[in-house]
Amino acid sequence: MNAPPKKRGLAGRLLRYAMPYWKALLVSLGLILVVSASINYLPVLIKQLIDQCLLDSSTSAELRLDRLGRIGLLYLSIAVVGYSLRYVQGILTAWIGQRIIYDLRGAVFKKALRMQQAWFDRMPVGTLMTRVTSDIERLENFVTEGVVGTVADLFMLLGIMSYMIVISPHLFGVLFLLLPPLFALLVLVNRRLRSANRKIRKRQSLLNALLQEDLTGMTTIQLFNRETHARQQFDERSTSLRSAHYEEVRWFSAYFPVIETGQALSIAIILGAGGFWLLGRGDAVLTLGALIAFLAYIRDFFRPLGSLSDKAGAFQVAMASAERIFELMDTPELLPDPEQAELGKPLNDTIAFEDVWFAYDNENWVIKELSFSVEPGQALAVVGATGAGKSTIVNLIGRFYDVQRGRVSIGGTDVRDFNKADLRGRIGYVFQEPFLFAGTIADNISLLNPDLTRDDLIRAAQAVNAHPFISALPYGYDTILNERGEGLSLGQKQLMVMARTLAQDPELLFVLDEATASVDTATEQLVQDALSKLMHNRTSIVIAHRLSTIRNADCILVMRHGELVDAGTHGELMARDGYYRHLYELLKH
Repeated sequence: MNAPPKKRGLAGRLLRYAMPYWKALLVSLGLILVVSASINYLPVLIKQLIDQCLLDSSTSAELRLDRLGRIGLLYLSIAVVGYSLRYVQGILTAWIGQRIIYDLRGAVFKKALRMQQAWFDRMPVGTLMTRVTSDIERLENFVTEGVVGTVADLFMLLGIMSYMIVISPHLFGVLFLLLPPLFALLVLVNRRLRSANRKIRKRQSLLNALLQEDLTGMTTIQLFNRETHARQQFDERSTSLRSAHYEEVRWFSAYFPVIETGQALSIAIILGAGGFWLLGRGDAVLTLGALIAFLAYIRDFFRPLGSLSDKAGAFQVAMASAERIFELMDTPELLPDPEQAELGKPLNDTIAFEDVWFAYDNENWVIKELSFSVEPGQALAVVGATGAGKSTIVNLIGRFYDVQRGRVSIGGTDVRDFNKADLRGRIGYVFQEPFLFAGTIADNISLLNPDLTRDDLIRAAQAVNAHPFISALPYGYDTILNERGEGLSLGQKQLMVMARTLAQDPELLFVLDEATASVDTATEQLVQDALSKLMHNRTSIVIAHRLSTIRNADCILVMRHGELVDAGTHGELMARDGYYRHLYELLKH
């Protein structure tokens, strides 16, 4: 289990995804500076209007009216330009944020595609879905609004504080005394909020994993009347998630009361101090225009301060999600391609297992000291009871797992020296449980391979006896299938998967994994005929339950508890009257 990423580095790693858009970021920052400078200047114009137009009795009314018009026009012009640029800056920031999230979401999915099968065995689908959807969404809110928005708020605050000092250093000194306790309260809320968000992400993941499992196994739940138990489990995890959300809401709701209370207290104290200086000392220290402008700055000061607090809360949420995302990104790929991988090496050569030991977990050996070879063009059958290690053999050849001891080789080359994508792209698999995607039949057979024409798909379907039932469908090859091919029988799905495999034309190695184990008797003849065509002139490893496939194999491996206990042709094994004959008699019945 790899350690979670250091919190100090999370923000930096997120920012690295922004580097490709540094030019747009510079433009956005430039706009922020212009907007901050223009909008922050508006209270200064209010001060000038009051002091120079309304209260300056030493100047004629005509001159004050003229000055009032010019200041009012300047105020309107600056406001229109400033807020228009803020709109442009907001649109640009959103564009940058969406591009960053797009890149990050793609990086997470690409990482998942590179992970080994053993990782998927341990990672619940619901948990992975949470990473790619919910966690990314939380980052999206922060990246699209938080990063550049935080910079904008900081510039706004710095500009406001600068104008406050210029207008009245005395009032600013009074206000500054209130800020430390206010910031201390906000820091406390931030820490509590981050803790609550960690709980939410963890409990959301557990709930998603349970929901995915229950929905997938709904038939079993209903068949065995386990609805009550499933509902109780769901309620427990949902209640736990609700409690975490309540905790988050309690602390998040504390932000704005703290900000609003601070603003009200500041206004009251500034009014008191300003009134004292105005009434007691005249305009020697403070003017009425300066006091009114300072009060406007207080309003503007707490607006970005409140926004920063809001973004600080979003930052805590984002960091909790970022920890989980980068934990996934940092998970090592246990089956990396070698630096100089074999590419294009012919597979029509001897496949050999040489003293192979393999365990899915620690040293709970699934395969023990296994050695055998398959010559080019041979059909090898593997038989044995459930858990004997039969399916593991084909997974090791395709390098979905790597052996712990010994080696698996093709033509004398260790499969660990092959490029995984190149190796798997030239191996054909037909599994016991055929998987079909939501989409048309043509798309399911072609897997969207642009090199395959419609004629190629039809020829493949005809070869494996799938064309008749496909043609009988309302829209033929353009018939849209629902998830997992609902509406088709198991035999029809199996024939479609065989058509898919044949259309991809696996080079020379073809591996079958109990392809006919669940096919009904009425369809068996069609499937057997399809299998014979698929296996023609191809090295084939067949993990089969059907007797006809076993009898026709060039060699049969007999597995028991992960060990090879016998090998030979059907006739040779039957003559020995051993474990194979016992299995054969069971299969007959």
